[in-house]
Amino acid sequence: MIGPFDYQKNLVVGVGNADRGDDGIGLWVAARLRERNLPGLAVRELRGDPLRLLDAWANVDQVFVVDASFSGRMPGSVQRFDVTHKSLVAGNSRFSSHGAGVGNAVELGRALNRLPSRLVIIAIEGKDFRCGAAISPGVKKGARRAMELILRKLTISGQEPQACMNGR
Repeated sequence: MIGPFDYQKNLVVGVGNADRGDDGIGLWVAARLRERNLPGLAVRELRGDPLRLLDAWANVDQVFVVDASFSGRMPGSVQRFDVTHKSLVAGNSRFSSHGAGVGNAVELGRALNRLPSRLVIIAIEGKDFRCGAAISPGVKKGARRAMELILRKLTISGQEPQACMNGR
């Protein structure tokens, strides 16, 4: 369940629908990061209304939101948007694979003064969003690159984030 929780330094939120092929890639990333059980990192999954992000990132310093995108780029390509001080919606209206997407949640959070100190959106370009489809291999490859990017940017209890990637 996503909801307010005690203060956290770092949070990764995977957004998506696991029943719609590549749309589940954000959830896939969240599950892989949760398996690592990294100290100082909270991991959440968000299925459904992206506006629930406002509750998910309450009391968090740094948030990475991982979602599938549908922008016409090569499947598996990864885009990173630091939206702490800059709008995601402007010029990126086709970013999300959802109707009311992550960008709408970010801008509502901005209007309500409910953004974390640092907010980064990681968009992984999808290919197949059909009901019942599996996540495409190329999209999983992009997801692994996205996880490396996130782990390099995290501050996790004094550990070197790169060391967290060893053995995986």
